[in-house]
Amino acid sequence: MRELMRLRRHANLTQEAAVEELTKLARSLHAEHRISKAPTFSVRQLRKWETYDDPPFPHPDARAVLEAFWKRPVEELGLRPPAAADGPLVLTPTPLTSQELPPSPMLVATGAGPLGDEGPPPWLAETTTGTNRSGEWRIAPEEVELLSDAADDNYAIDQQFGADRLWRPTRAHLLWTHHMIDRGIYDEDLGHQLHALAGKLTTSLGWYSYDAGLQAQARQYFTEALNAANYTGDDVLASRTLSNMSRQAVDLNKGREAIRLAKLGQRHAELWNAPSRVTALLAIREAQGHARVGDVFNCEAAIKRARVEWETGNDDRDPDWAYFLNLAELTCLEGMCRLDLGQTDRAQKLLAHSEALQDTAHSRNRGMCLGRLSLAAVANGDVDHGMAAATDALTLVESGMSSTRTAAQLKLIHDGMLPYHRACGVRDLLAQIRAHVA
Repeated sequence: MRELMRLRRHANLTQEAAVEELTKLARSLHAEHRISKAPTFSVRQLRKWETYDDPPFPHPDARAVLEAFWKRPVEELGLRPPAAADGPLVLTPTPLTSQELPPSPMLVATGAGPLGDEGPPPWLAETTTGTNRSGEWRIAPEEVELLSDAADDNYAIDQQFGADRLWRPTRAHLLWTHHMIDRGIYDEDLGHQLHALAGKLTTSLGWYSYDAGLQAQARQYFTEALNAANYTGDDVLASRTLSNMSRQAVDLNKGREAIRLAKLGQRHAELWNAPSRVTALLAIREAQGHARVGDVFNCEAAIKRARVEWETGNDDRDPDWAYFLNLAELTCLEGMCRLDLGQTDRAQKLLAHSEALQDTAHSRNRGMCLGRLSLAAVANGDVDHGMAAATDALTLVESGMSSTRTAAQLKLIHDGMLPYHRACGVRDLLAQIRAHVA
């Protein structure tokens, strides 16, 4: 028996009575401005939630009402988001206001090295606290703003230099944020900001781990970010995280999973009426999945959708995490699709055009583009242009860019150029690559 049905029967409520109570509560929460609008409940809808093997996942406002009525996350009621099919959902519900004993803002972590590479995730790391002079630790809005600004700074650094050196400080920021949530004193509005910050840091940490080649760790953070998005009804965070997960799935050669994640991201994007730049990003992510499995027809269709959406233009609602999708990056991602489909000539032209459009603020993306361009050129029999692109990519690495993904590209270039080792300059280039990625 589904938990939702068990709780309703335990409360001695018929389905009709439960719907009536939920409707009343929805109106009350809406009047208090705790939800954006009062959802409509029906017996038919409740019956689906209670009896269907794969019930429809409630809209964020409906989720908020259900959770307020039954005083537990909807996942514990037996309602799972579509992404939960991959494995068990690990929830980390935390109160919006803390009633803990007054802590000191000095964090002392217990256990075996919680900030180390092998320690538990930040949301599972145990902490102990002392007592400050005032007897309590009240969180100031400025503290949350400072951490949020630091997250934005790290994102900008990632775009230009790569993320190999970013996941550790971001993990520390996330641990501190969870400590603030669990131990601090704050009002409901600041509590929402803290939870939003935790989600932002978690998905960023997943991306930085992915860029650093820590794939299992990245998947753990992405999954937790998605859990947090589903728990709080944050469809913006869900869209961002699913886009990241789709990109990772392509690199892991899981094209079908990449397609499914991108489509799920599109569904979440519809729920918050996402701007065109976001829908373009999710469409090109889907295209990459189709390309990886060799589906030319659906890849072409997804690329076309991405182009149409992107050409709609900028929007004041564009989130900062989607700004990177400029014309250069969209062209690069299409070129990567063409390369995966074996369309080497078309891929080389697109990637060369993308590289010419890249700016210094996105050096990591330029490095990735150069690596793909080199691969496409060599596969197309154009060794000279392949060498030139690889040399430029090496220059970026030598200038301080630290992306393990770029290093992996260089290894692929090295292997692709081995058959041409007798050509002029190739032997020296191979030695340079080995010096950086050995």
